[in-house]
Formats: sequence, C-alpha cells, structure tokens
Amino acid sequence: MAEIKKYKPTSPGRRGMTTLNYKEVITKTVPEKSLLEPKKKTGGRANGTISVRHKGGGAKQKYRVIDFRRNKLDIEGRVASIEYDPNRTANIALINYVDGEKRYILAPKGLEVGMKVMSGEKSDIKVGNALPLGKIPEGTFIHNIEIMPGRGGQIARSAGAKAQILGLDETGRYVVVRLRSGEVRKILSNCYATIGEVGNSAHSLVNYGKAGRNRHRGIRPTVRGSVMNPNDHPHGGGEGKQPIGHDAPRSPWGWKTLGVKTRKGSKPSDKLIVRDRHQAKKNR
Repeated sequence: MAEIKKYKPTSPGRRGMTTLNYKEVITKTVPEKSLLEPKKKTGGRANGTISVRHKGGGAKQKYRVIDFRRNKLDIEGRVASIEYDPNRTANIALINYVDGEKRYILAPKGLEVGMKVMSGEKSDIKVGNALPLGKIPEGTFIHNIEIMPGRGGQIARSAGAKAQILGLDETGRYVVVRLRSGEVRKILSNCYATIGEVGNSAHSLVNYGKAGRNRHRGIRPTVRGSVMNPNDHPHGGGEGKQPIGHDAPRSPWGWKTLGVKTRKGSKPSDKLIVRDRHQAKKNR
C-alpha cells in the first residue's frame, strides 16, 4: 500500500497537503497503447445544457479499457505491471496472457508483478483470480462482483472496497454476500467475482490542500444555496445569516434533498436484500 506523503508548509497550499507515494506501488508510468481509448470531456452538459453542475476543465485523460467481465476462462496470465488509472480511485494491473492477449484488471491488495492470475471454476482461491460465487468458500473477501451473469463486475470496484461471502442460501441458487455498506443481499451463484480486496485503500486519506488540485480533477467550485439570492435558490435571501425557512433542505429547483428516500417502493431486487444498510447501521 502506498504511503501518505506529507510536505513542509512552504506555502498556504502546501500546508496540510498530502499525496500518495505511488513510486512504492506503480511499476510502469506509460500505459499500454492498445488498451487506451479517447475520453471526451462533457463539462457536465447534455445537448448543450448543464445537467450535472460543478464540472469543467481538468487535466486531459485517456480511458483505460478494464476487463470487468474476467471472461478469459482457464487461460493463465502473468502480472506485467501495476499502473495508475486517472479514471478511478483504484490502481490497475496489466495482465499478459499466455496466448498473447493483454488486458487490464483492477489491482487487488497483495497483487505483485510476476504473479499469475486465472479466471474460471477451476481457479485457485488466490488474490486476483476470478470464480463464480458458488465456488468461493464462505468467509472469503471478494471484489468486482457481477449482479447479472456475464454483465461484468458492478459491485466493490473502488479503492479499498471489498465484500464477504456468507454462504449459500437454502435453495442453493443464490450466494449471500455482505457488502461494504453493511447490506446483506443474495446474488446468483453463477455470477463471477474476484478474490481479495481492491488495493490503494489509502486513497481516501489524501488531503488535497488547495482548490487547484480539485480543478485539475475537473471539479469546479460549489456555492452554498444560503449565500445566493432568492431568485437563484430556495435557501437564498435574507439579511445576514438566515435559516433556510423550509421543512427540509431543497435543491435549486425546489425538490427536497438530504435524507429523502429515492429508491422505488417496488424495486424487483428488494426481495434479494436480506438486510439493508440502514438496519445494519442500527445494529452496530
């Protein structure tokens, strides 16, 4: 795991600023050209209209094509390098397969250059290997978990993320998994997942230190509604600092926000949730 690097307070921006010491983890700085795609910045706009605020600018990036499906079955691959990916919090690993193909996967904690990985039902329970959930022993930590077979991993993909196998349900068709949020849910036993937890867990401990680093990430300033005028935001107006004057916080368009449930009342996957994340927090 990369260590947090601190700086001497030579300027206000440096005071308290930290970065990750990638040199301890990253083994290659130039990405694999065949696995790059152009990435166009939207500025938060769809059809010329801003649909997502506070986006714009930022450093130019190229997208790294990641193998979330892990569908290269029963073919051994070797870890060629651990690389930085500007599009996600986790690092990525370049895998060279014995048939000559190259793919990127999420780099789990403990995966090192030279190690071998494989996908398939007969794979060993080793970090970086991908297997169907029904073939993974109880108590194993996993990441990059599929929700639908063949769709590719959608759960537990960010830095430090992991879930845990709790066992098969009574039908044997589903595997019970505890997610990072505390939610316990059933997932089809033929869905694939990767062994281990996602690496680069120190990512959340970085202190950006100055506004410019957020601008490099393409994040523009966020202005509080309470400092706007009444015609710009429901919280705006008033002499001096005023309460918002509503029964609940509102969005700029008058919708209730902060704490309002947005999940559909009759979502089909509700029946697969054994214990939701809110119940898990109450039991802590």
